[in-house]
Amino acid sequence: MSRTTDILLTALAPSVWGSTYLVTTEALPQGYPVTMAALRALPAGLLLLAVTRCLPPRAWLGRAFLLGSFNFALFWVLLFVAAYRLPGGVAATLGSLQAMMVLFMARGWLGTPIRAGAVAAAATGVAGVALLLVGPDAALDPVGVAAGLGGAASMAAGTVLSRKWQPPVSALSFTAWQLTAGGLILLPLALILEPALPPLTGTNLAGLVWLGLVGAAATYALWFRGVARIEPGAVAMLGMMSPVTAVALGWVVLGQALSPLQALGAVVVLGSVWVGQRANRPSAAAGRPRAVTPGAKTA
Repeated sequence: MSRTTDILLTALAPSVWGSTYLVTTEALPQGYPVTMAALRALPAGLLLLAVTRCLPPRAWLGRAFLLGSFNFALFWVLLFVAAYRLPGGVAATLGSLQAMMVLFMARGWLGTPIRAGAVAAAATGVAGVALLLVGPDAALDPVGVAAGLGGAASMAAGTVLSRKWQPPVSALSFTAWQLTAGGLILLPLALILEPALPPLTGTNLAGLVWLGLVGAAATYALWFRGVARIEPGAVAMLGMMSPVTAVALGWVVLGQALSPLQALGAVVVLGSVWVGQRANRPSAAAGRPRAVTPGAKTA
């Protein structure tokens, strides 16, 4: 499969994640962020385990729980803290710094060279997200800023380590391990930190099904497939598709206004994503990364 096809399939994941804000605010009960995260991760992970019938070997349990924490449990909790304490635009802008963090983590953990074009594309993308989402009255809360930066670092670490630690299984099985581990971490936190859920309505259940089956199981399988095939910096740049989708859905579904400055921000983000794919393309000498297939040796 061509690199372009791999990029397009991987880009579907953050594009769908952009619907999370709309579904969370319009379809889920408010005030239960950790519980909602657990209900999003654990059922999806268990379903994928039942489908793939592939449990992680004992040697992989520690890695599965660490990746499940970085990519799901820690990331989602910090994301919710940032969302509660900061304006949405500020939280999303801090989250977009993940693309820059991945470049430096990949240099340290994978030996991937840092290219000036990749750094410039990531910085431009962050600026585009700020244009797209940050209003003139944006306020900064120290705890919220720390949570936003921590969430970006958590997802960045999860992305790079998911590339470094490739098990000899399919992307679907790898996703099942991480979702289940993340859900098992989140479940006791939800029981300790939050009150019991009220009875769920049909709308609530539909929202959870969307976020769990589509927004977690299907999309993270595509994401981890891309992590195995595409350069880490290129994958991270695709994450900037999420705020573009979120704003577009707010405009189309909720009738929210879209200013010329926001439209410019969307163009800047999309342009930076395109440049980021070219800037992170492997050199001819290095060649294209080999996709990991079942039966391959563990990195």
